[in-house]
Amino acid sequence: MQPAQEKLHTLYKIYEKPMYHIAYAILHHTQQTEDAVSEAFCRVIANLHKIGDPESPQTRQYMIQIIRSTAISQYRKNARESDRRSPWDDKFLQIPEDAPPCPLEQQEKQAMRQAVLAEMMEVLNETDRKIVLLRCQENLSFREIARQCGIKEAAARKRFERARKAMIKQKGVTSYEQLFSV
Repeated sequence: MQPAQEKLHTLYKIYEKPMYHIAYAILHHTQQTEDAVSEAFCRVIANLHKIGDPESPQTRQYMIQIIRSTAISQYRKNARESDRRSPWDDKFLQIPEDAPPCPLEQQEKQAMRQAVLAEMMEVLNETDRKIVLLRCQENLSFREIARQCGIKEAAARKRFERARKAMIKQKGVTSYEQLFSV
């Protein structure tokens, strides 16, 4: 494989899924998200010579900027097109309020939340990760968490609070509610 092809292959392997999650968070539509990721990689190919190490923080930031701008452009295009629709069109496009949510959409949202949570938890050590998971996913009390981790209840509570603050700082949000609003 040529060096440019290898670099593109590496970029795709590293960034395709995170880019998909970012685009889906903006667009909330599977096909448009896939289109946005494809278009973003077309832009990356055009600027491949500007990219250094695929795993560098600069490349990561560049890839995030590319997918965000691509997805936002698609979102704006959608808004312009929806302005052109007539009220008659809207009547037929409305989804009934009592319609059940699409299982695929629920799976994608869950996968996106898990990916974001995993990324946020990278800043934590193994014990703190375990405490957060036991508290947030298993809904265990701090007493039960302390028993499982072999620490005091007050230590479990304090470690959870410190882990929560570290994740908030890592994600760049200002409140606990924003932390999990993915």
